[in-house]
Amino acid sequence: MTAESTVPSTGGQSWDSGLSALSVLPAPAAGGPRFPVRRPPARPASPMPVLAADVLAACAGALVLDGSVHRPSLVAVLVAGTLLLRPRAPRPVLGVLDELPAVCGRIAVTWLALAAVRSAYDPGAALSARGLLLGWTLHAAAACAGRGAVHWRRRAVLAGHPRQALVVGPAATAQRVAAALLRHPRCGVRPVGVVAEHLDDPGGLPVLSTDEEVGRALIQNGVRVVLTVSPAVRTERAPLLRALLEAGCTVWEVDPESRAHGSDQLAGFAVRRLDPGSGRRGRLGKRLLDVLVSAALLVPVSPALLVCAVVLRLTGGPGVLFRQERVGKDGRPFTLLKFRTHRPVDRHEAATRWSVADERGMSRFCRFLRRTSLDELPQLWNVFRGDMSLVGPRPERPYFVSLFSQAHPGYADRHRMRTGITGLAQINGLRGDTSIEDRARFDNAYIDTWSLWQDVCILLRTAVALVRSAGS
Repeated sequence: MTAESTVPSTGGQSWDSGLSALSVLPAPAAGGPRFPVRRPPARPASPMPVLAADVLAACAGALVLDGSVHRPSLVAVLVAGTLLLRPRAPRPVLGVLDELPAVCGRIAVTWLALAAVRSAYDPGAALSARGLLLGWTLHAAAACAGRGAVHWRRRAVLAGHPRQALVVGPAATAQRVAAALLRHPRCGVRPVGVVAEHLDDPGGLPVLSTDEEVGRALIQNGVRVVLTVSPAVRTERAPLLRALLEAGCTVWEVDPESRAHGSDQLAGFAVRRLDPGSGRRGRLGKRLLDVLVSAALLVPVSPALLVCAVVLRLTGGPGVLFRQERVGKDGRPFTLLKFRTHRPVDRHEAATRWSVADERGMSRFCRFLRRTSLDELPQLWNVFRGDMSLVGPRPERPYFVSLFSQAHPGYADRHRMRTGITGLAQINGLRGDTSIEDRARFDNAYIDTWSLWQDVCILLRTAVALVRSAGS
């Protein structure tokens, strides 16, 4: 879990594909732009039309069952199986052909399960191969027709009522992206202006260079979508983006250079949504796990905490706890607690010098604490208080956060989730003198694919690593 020593690595900017949320947008400073809240952000498309299409398709397939009117339980099993095995697409689909294999496959599984249940319940009324094939065909055809109608209707609405958008970034790049979107109206986004500090190209859409002009465009054009076309926009125009988010806009990052491999796409550009945050249930579940586990661990490890404190006091004098300012979620600072394993010369050294785990000036006991990560145990109190999480990107000092954010555009994205004692980067060996670029990539991949079960797996793998380290 210790990840305090590292050497900054060089490397180009990377584009991590994925649909999940990205980027921390720091809260605007006092006096930053404020726009009126016109209406809440647009919600994702309702799943009810597709759900209704699936239920009706299951009922249509049930028509081939003998006596289905008198055996509603068979229809109920078919409908229940259809709903339980509904495909969860990792990204929005544009038409029924995109999900055809998944739909037909789960319908086949449903019918095979129904045939097995019916044979076990009443062997004399088992489905024949012809009946099974006919039921699957009718069910699949009805499902594809229903889902196709839903997708067609959504595309028609989107093309007929595109969302007005602003494009933020260097003027030349923003105009190029805006022109591509205007050439493809079916994408459902219609740029109405470009937000840039300098006018590099006089052609194209109007260029908005002040907050007042952005506010007028927001109100007069009913802007609902904001597209950023450069990673630098997330830091350089963070107050503006935060104000647009608070005004009800949805902010997306567009990669104008790379292809949309596995990510959501807009007119052929790879796009990722900025800062919608995890779902409320997900945040509550993660926080509940943190509170329960940290509280459960603080009691049994209290003897170990006491022993470590006493040994440090006897061997190194007063000041057994080391307090240091770190950067947490959304760029907010907090005080991190650790057992003191060495004493910095002064405040400047503590804030700007890497703490090397095998430093020669450490005592044998301090090196033992570092090697076994026992010096991190006081951070359970940080977790219980809510400063940190059990699992998340490792927090760093403000000086290095600023340094690495400038050197690696993806580094600041780590702060969109609460920092942690351990994380995906740490269990993959990114501790000590390892690449900052690699560490940021693993941390962002963890956030993009976060799930409560992933946290549990990381905690289990961390526990195994600690046991091995203690036994070595």
